[in-house]
Order: sequence, then C-alpha cells, then structure tokens
Amino acid sequence: MKKLSMEELDRLSVEEFKKTEKSPLVLVLDNVRSLNNVGSAFRTADAFRIEKIYLCGITGTPPHRDIQKTALGATESVEWEYCLHTLEAIGKLKALGFQICALEQVDRSISLNEFTPLKGEKYALVFGNEVFGVEEEVLQNCDTVLEIPQLGTKHSLNISVSLGIAVWDLMVKLEQF
Repeated sequence: MKKLSMEELDRLSVEEFKKTEKSPLVLVLDNVRSLNNVGSAFRTADAFRIEKIYLCGITGTPPHRDIQKTALGATESVEWEYCLHTLEAIGKLKALGFQICALEQVDRSISLNEFTPLKGEKYALVFGNEVFGVEEEVLQNCDTVLEIPQLGTKHSLNISVSLGIAVWDLMVKLEQF
C-alpha cells in the first residue's frame, strides 16, 4: 500500500470542473457565522461537484482569508451566490424545480437514513446557524426537514460535519458515483 501522488489522483482542473456535469445538489447556508465552516462547505462542494452554494444573511463570502484557509481553493471552482435573505434563495431554487430540504431537529423531521431521494429530482440542502439552527420562517418554506440520528449526549453536530454526512448520503442514494 502506498499513498497516491497528486498526478495519480487525476483530479479535474478548475476549468474542467466548471465545464463538467454537476451533481443534482445545491447547498444553502442560512446565517452561518463561522468562516471556517463556510470554507469547509466549499471544499465539500468541490469534492462532490455540487452545482452551487447560496450564502445567505450573515454568512461570510469569498474572498476572505479564513474561508480560504479551509476551502483550499474551492472558492475558485464552486459557483456561489449571496442572498441577503435565505427565503430569497429558497424562492429562486423552488422556481428552478429544486426540492428544499433543511437539516434540523423538528417534531416532524425525517431521519436521514430513512429518507429516499428520487432520481431525476434536484435537491437543495439548507444548513443553519451554529447556535440557532435553521430560521423558523425558512423551515416553514422547506419541502422536507431531515435529521441526522445521534446517539450521544450532545444535541447537534458541527455544520461542516452535518454537511459532509448529508451530502455523502444523498450522493450515494442518488447513485452519483
């Protein structure tokens, strides 16, 4: 066993990434305060060829040193758009035919492991503020609320961890590999 070199990994260039077909997912960051979490979202989006990230409310935008620290250049490959209000982004996505899925703990959430996305559909995954979660008015405008089951004493995961779990799960279920 040997670690692969960068050449052996055969990754796309930024130009190739921009031209290639994307996965049927977009990300919506609803008032995410940590610039490191924003950078992590970009890096995950690049890894899974996410179509676009919507940065909403107080969520920081590139270029920013702290975003770049975790994005490692993914802000150059992944398309993004800033919206002052998250509902603006959701409205745009609904008009484009996306199913809007928040990740949050609510009384009628669906466990992520029990959620079956439909092939051929496009999904927007909404992730909320690190302390307050997804805004209530945003939740009311979502088609589905997903929850990641947890077994420990803490009631939540870091947004970058939740984002990675949810994106991976949907990519597998949508047979994007």
